[in-house]
Amino acid sequence: MKDEDKKGSLHPLTLVIDEAVSIFRDLGFEVALGPEMEDDWHNFGALNFPDNHPARDMQDTFFIKGKDGIVLRTHTSNTQIRYMEELVKSGGKPPFAIVVPGRVFRNESTDAGHEMQFYQIEGLMIGKDISVAHMKGVLLEFFKRFFNEESVEVRLRPSFFPFVEPGFEIDLKKGDKWFELLGAGMVHPNVLKNCGIDEEVYQGFAFGVGLDRLTMMKYKIGDIRLLYQGDLRLNQF
Repeated sequence: MKDEDKKGSLHPLTLVIDEAVSIFRDLGFEVALGPEMEDDWHNFGALNFPDNHPARDMQDTFFIKGKDGIVLRTHTSNTQIRYMEELVKSGGKPPFAIVVPGRVFRNESTDAGHEMQFYQIEGLMIGKDISVAHMKGVLLEFFKRFFNEESVEVRLRPSFFPFVEPGFEIDLKKGDKWFELLGAGMVHPNVLKNCGIDEEVYQGFAFGVGLDRLTMMKYKIGDIRLLYQGDLRLNQF
């Protein structure tokens, strides 16, 4: 085969990121992007993390040597803070809906289901009358389109995250199996207040789902580490 006849292909993660963003755009969300190296305020403080929260410990967070208070972001939630700050600074106000795709970092051991770097897509919708029902409806529609299945179901289980109240673990049912897939909830009033948005007037939901996990489910890849080893056999997708 001549070199000019060889064709490249997109990595499975790239395919999934592009598809997820496309679906959310169709659902009325705009895309926002933010930095991977972040300060403590945007990664933790503004998101209602207490000073003694375990996520701040070395076991979970990569701190940048020689740069006090600077970390590799542990979630894409830093960008929702930056988006709301800029919105208020420019004189804007809700309603709005954004999604934030991007790479995040956790200082943890690697195995078939965990990596020190992975990709998330964060969703945030804020308005005057946004409810848990809106959140569930958006997520259900997303998963129906993403997996091309009308039969998928989602269920909510109570959970705790500092930046939402109430918080939920969201499970997805495909076929006859339930999968624990993401965390979500109604944005904590302190988060809105920290960004200069009137928490007495506005409310909304946020969620974050691992794009690596979605890639593994969609393409039946059994080990997350395969996504980062440069194995060209992944190009079959």
